[in-house]
Amino acid sequence: MSTTESTAAAASATASDTAPPTEFSSVDPATGEVIATHPIADDEAVRAAVDKARAAAAVWGGLGFADRKRALLRWSSRLVARADEFCDLIHAENGKPRDDAYLELMLALEHIAWAAKNAEKVLKPKKVSPGALMSNFSASIEQRPLGVVGVIGPWNYPVYTPNGSLAYALAAGNTVVFKPSEYSTSIGNFVGQAFVDANPDLPDGVFVTINGYGATGAALVRAGVDKIAFTGSTATGKKIMAAAAESLTPVLLECGGKDAVIVAADADIAAAADAVAYGATMNSGQTCAGVERVYVDKSIREPFVAEVKKILADVRAGSDDKASYGPMTMPSQVDIVRRHIESALASGGTAVLGGPESVHAPYIEPVVLVDVDENSEAVCEETFGPTVTIRTVENVDEAIELANRSKYGLGSAVYSRKHGLEIARRLRAGATSVNSVLGFAAIAALPFGGVGDSGIGRIHGAQGLLEFSSPHSIAVQRFAIPGMALLSYKRTEGTMKLLRKVVPLLHGRNK
Repeated sequence: MSTTESTAAAASATASDTAPPTEFSSVDPATGEVIATHPIADDEAVRAAVDKARAAAAVWGGLGFADRKRALLRWSSRLVARADEFCDLIHAENGKPRDDAYLELMLALEHIAWAAKNAEKVLKPKKVSPGALMSNFSASIEQRPLGVVGVIGPWNYPVYTPNGSLAYALAAGNTVVFKPSEYSTSIGNFVGQAFVDANPDLPDGVFVTINGYGATGAALVRAGVDKIAFTGSTATGKKIMAAAAESLTPVLLECGGKDAVIVAADADIAAAADAVAYGATMNSGQTCAGVERVYVDKSIREPFVAEVKKILADVRAGSDDKASYGPMTMPSQVDIVRRHIESALASGGTAVLGGPESVHAPYIEPVVLVDVDENSEAVCEETFGPTVTIRTVENVDEAIELANRSKYGLGSAVYSRKHGLEIARRLRAGATSVNSVLGFAAIAALPFGGVGDSGIGRIHGAQGLLEFSSPHSIAVQRFAIPGMALLSYKRTEGTMKLLRKVVPLLHGRNK
């Protein structure tokens, strides 16, 4: 996704030569109206937050799975009880329609429930075979909490996306320090306070929220947390990874995407067009796993493009109840979208719907660009706006080659009545939806993450729980075998003679 750093942060940093700013305001992206003012956590405040979380970690990590499950589900119930108020806040601070805000909350609740209810199954101690040569041992793996997890969240899906780290880290027995984006600070604070309010008997520090710009996130990386989970741009993710390397702090990075959809010759054209139209423009196109590129077979190109255009002709940006999607949340992203549209047209592409005139900040109307040069910024770089490029291909093989050419590899989609799964298995991506878009993001049991410039690690599902735990291997010698002291200077020549007979029997008869 796009960067979480803000131009406002840079402006504030240079506004005074004597003292850094101590607070900032979150605003309605549609009107510029101030929603709330928040204190900026400096290095000292960030360290204090981590210390508080560290003090609470022993209690929270020491609770059983059942107690943590109850606490997480109480958190869900508190969010549901205040859903209308919360969705109003999401609409005001993020800009998305209230119905979309509710859908985002619903998905987050699904993941909280899955993490809470499946943590024990995934993380409980497991016995493993010690093998023939160590048969006098028992062997087991115990998953331990890491301790304190720092979470740096995005602004585009300010509830759902960080929840993939927050809920799973908490379910695994960690405490969390959450730094929401400066563009969704009130939303992030609401999420954290809901957990605290739902669990008044827990020690202070299980869920701590800190506010600020990029400098606050950088301070969190340096503050001695046991893992950093970051969602944002690839460029910022690389900086975080480099800073974390100084202390060998592990990182989970969910970065950008340039997700492709392949529409094969046997696709359901109407269904594919409907999915592409929605996947490209929902949330104003500010979706890291949204649709940005489409490769359509030449035999169905004309009816497919016509259907996409027909659907999006009736889609409108705005902030009223009839709007299909809202404003661009981050003002600087508007210029990036405009530049990508201009790059597409300059490289020989054609706008069959909209164009540069579709950009009227803070809103951008849908833009459909066809047969854009593959070297254009509009194809190579993450646009993060309500635009889509559609390229005609000779066959599925060409579509797969072009889809895989990107430096990103987050999500993808395939439309084919007969060959969807076959095509999906050939795509270089972290996830693929067949005959749908973004289906994988709504299934809590499926891990989510990317390859290449799209990041490192996985949230959601069993892998998401394991990301926030550390395996501890335990080998217990149950009894000694006479003459088989392999790990001792008392090992005899007879023992070695026996081994030289046993090893070929165990491992040397494969043909």
